[in-house]
Amino acid sequence: MQHSTEREAAIRGRSVLVTGASRGIGAAAARRFAAAGARLGLAGRPSDALARVAEETGATLIPCDVAEADQVEAAVARMVALHGRLDVLINNAGVIEPIALIASADVTAWGRQIDVNLKGVFHGMHAALPVMQKQGGGTILTVGSGAAYNALEGWSGYCASKAGAIMLTRAAHLEAGSRVRVLSLSPGTVATDMQRAIKGSGINAVSQLNWEAHVPPEWPAEALLWMCTADADAFRGAEVSLRDEGIRARLGLTR
Repeated sequence: MQHSTEREAAIRGRSVLVTGASRGIGAAAARRFAAAGARLGLAGRPSDALARVAEETGATLIPCDVAEADQVEAAVARMVALHGRLDVLINNAGVIEPIALIASADVTAWGRQIDVNLKGVFHGMHAALPVMQKQGGGTILTVGSGAAYNALEGWSGYCASKAGAIMLTRAAHLEAGSRVRVLSLSPGTVATDMQRAIKGSGINAVSQLNWEAHVPPEWPAEALLWMCTADADAFRGAEVSLRDEGIRARLGLTR
């Protein structure tokens, strides 16, 4: 089992950009990477919640809508301007809405979900890959979902976007070269505001899960830190599943 101090040593002083860090997994990742000594940037649409996380972690707040390619390019450029490089990009921004049946879904909201969950990942990779290739290395992590592999009622946009995101990880891995690491994390169900929205919808089996079934957001945050180390190299171009008891044991994650 790799110790957390080894993970921290691998990230200390590194330039790390996290998208969607105002709450949930993104906020937990921001706190964990800040505690490990990363030089942190948080890219997201301005909000009081994001400002609080940035203040708490000492991160640079970079206004950015990941659905807009030019804004993501600017966020990456800002990190390079501040720190001379970008070592880690965490494509975390994602939305569960609309939770709706295909026949009755709001077309604009459905399209926005694809723009954030799928195109946002592409925009991050498109901006970060040339920087990392030029500097001779880096890591791109995307927060995926088991929904990429199993269709769920009411989640057509979420399932489709997450399925697309894992294919982007695989494609980017093929194109990145040996020094740029590209991996995805499937965190399982996590105790976040997203799960509250899912439960409130009452649609499909996930909404029926007891709250105790969800893991704390600190678990995927720890997994993301580990995925920045060579110990996770076997998963390059693939996905780490936090449902895997072996992975949990490897990271020291227990109830």
